[in-house]
Amino acid sequence: MCVTCGCSDDGETKITNLETGEAEYKHYHHTHALPDGTVITHSHIEASQIHAKIHNTTISLEQDILAKNNLIAAQNRGWFKGRNILTLNLMSSPGAGKTTLLTRTINDLKHQLSISVIEGDQETTNDAKKIKETGCKVIQINTGTGCHLDASMIDRGLQQLNPPLNSVVMIENVGNLVCPALFDLGENAKVVILSVTEGEDKPMKYPHMFRASDIMIITKIDLLPYVYFDVQKCIEYAKQVNPKIQIFQVSATTAAGLENWYAWLTEKVTNLS
Repeated sequence: MCVTCGCSDDGETKITNLETGEAEYKHYHHTHALPDGTVITHSHIEASQIHAKIHNTTISLEQDILAKNNLIAAQNRGWFKGRNILTLNLMSSPGAGKTTLLTRTINDLKHQLSISVIEGDQETTNDAKKIKETGCKVIQINTGTGCHLDASMIDRGLQQLNPPLNSVVMIENVGNLVCPALFDLGENAKVVILSVTEGEDKPMKYPHMFRASDIMIITKIDLLPYVYFDVQKCIEYAKQVNPKIQIFQVSATTAAGLENWYAWLTEKVTNLS
């Protein structure tokens, strides 16, 4: 089991091409066997040192999994840049509305932007199927017991997705407000999505996620009359954690606020050229 986030190392990541139905399996977690038979998992360890005393000898094992991830992320970033592709990493807790916002965005902008999607979930292809109904290219990455996508998964997924030049790739990460913030995927920007059905104190409870993000999108604002959620307090908390974070308030159901999100997105695409 991962000593950092609790992921098991005995599962496989599955990458499914929704067009062909073909699936590819790969192990992404890594273990290290000590001479006494002890097995130590190094998945997600950031510059960690694990010490084990065997026959009065201290064995120090140093791993920097994030350094390896960041190297692949840099390669991904170069790949995107060479093809003039804007890439966004969408992150949130489960149920915040990532898929609904994503499908609405694709449908509204499909005549302006070429959008492809990498969909991340632990299991099922449910969300990828919803996205496929919009007509855009999509692949599903199932992480099994893993709680986030990493740069290596994106690298392999891109081989199947093969997004066109001068386009947008949206990466919908696994629902989780912790681990996805730690892993650079090679994206241009990280976007954290927070719904009004959650607490407005989320930026304070999960500061690394909001500190790492360039954009915060508050979703489901059409529900504000029916829930207790202090929007201004949420914005204040987010700014305390990350003064530079840019914030949008939207409803994918009523389209409220979407024009500002779309304007930012299209401007980012234009600035790539």
